[in-house]
Amino acid sequence: MGSPTGVLDVNTAVCEETFPAVHDIIGELHPGIAKDFMADPVSSQIAKTNDHKELVVAEEEVKEKTKENERKGAAQRIKSAIIISGVAVAVIGAIFGVTKKLREK
Repeated sequence: MGSPTGVLDVNTAVCEETFPAVHDIIGELHPGIAKDFMADPVSSQIAKTNDHKELVVAEEEVKEKTKENERKGAAQRIKSAIIISGVAVAVIGAIFGVTKKLREK
């Protein structure tokens, strides 16, 4: 166990300096109740900096994915338009071919 600070006078059996006084008895006896606690300012600053860096990286990733999706969406629309146009041209060509055959007969 811990020993008190100070010197014990053997003749008087009184300790000149004892353990330091406790200012918050309830907080010492029931540590779960205490709401106020001292945070290490350096550690909390490092944690805030790390959280901020993670948020910035996450935001950049979201922006990149959004841009990529927009590019893919535009490319997909162009592909769809080309395919639909090709099908329409093929159908019109078939109709002209059929009508030409019918006129010959």
